[in-house]
Amino acid sequence: MSHSIESPCIGVIGLGAMGQGTALALLERGLNVTGCDIAAHARQAFEVEGGRSVAMPSELAACDVVVVLVVNAEQVEAVLFGERGVAAQLAPGSLVIQCATVAPSYARELGARLESMELAMLDAPVSGGAAKARNGELSVMASGTPTAFDLAAPVLDAMAATVHRLGEAAGVGSSMKLVNQLLAGVHIATAAEAMALGIRLGLDPHSVYEVITHSAGNSWMFENRVPHILNGDYAPLSAVDIFVKDLNLVHETGRELAMSTPVAASALQQFTAAKGAGFGRQDDSAVIKVYQRLSGIELPEAANDAGGPKA
Repeated sequence: MSHSIESPCIGVIGLGAMGQGTALALLERGLNVTGCDIAAHARQAFEVEGGRSVAMPSELAACDVVVVLVVNAEQVEAVLFGERGVAAQLAPGSLVIQCATVAPSYARELGARLESMELAMLDAPVSGGAAKARNGELSVMASGTPTAFDLAAPVLDAMAATVHRLGEAAGVGSSMKLVNQLLAGVHIATAAEAMALGIRLGLDPHSVYEVITHSAGNSWMFENRVPHILNGDYAPLSAVDIFVKDLNLVHETGRELAMSTPVAASALQQFTAAKGAGFGRQDDSAVIKVYQRLSGIELPEAANDAGGPKA
């Protein structure tokens, strides 16, 4: 198969919040895109917007570039190497853009396995959330060979506002994403703790938000996630379960390196407590409900709460 850098056939595996937005952003740029998801409703949502979709990764065998936007390493394994996986079906010289948040050690191993199959890999975790995915404005933390970047160019141009080229070795992109996720998880947990303290002190939560977002204590996560709390809206844009997974990756990688990560470990415990209380599928800002249970604070409520046990 000849691989056309100008107009490659692109498969996007995983049509969840991030994958659906990315696939639509590629489609709107006029690229030849096929979405892939086991869930019929996800495929239908893509098709309604004019896209083509398939249920099984192996059906993407004709693609030049496959973008993997699934949740974790187990799903990466399944879509690439499982019974209906795509890796063995791809022509030599095809490219896998691996965007899931995985351990750097796994990314390195994956790169070597794909190379042995004469496939290129871009280790390319993403950041920015569902809205930026839909607008093609993600931040991509990528490492791979110059050939991999050349093959990926039309895809990266359509899905990202910023592409950080971090070197040629697999695992570098995933290492950078892990640093980002440590900060993101800690900032969300800290934002929840700060809001809980303010509410427990009797402060108006809207006033806390207004003051902090104009003060030195602000963070991007505080500014982005606290409105979910103020609106009582825990519909999952990024779920509690994601940070249980990602902060566990931080912990496991720290253990591999014999490096302690105590602040991340504390945040992990809060997300784990939120998952244990039944809030795992709610938005990650629902970690504040742990403090609600512990201190009896009253949180703002809304009719569109995503459900789950009430604290």
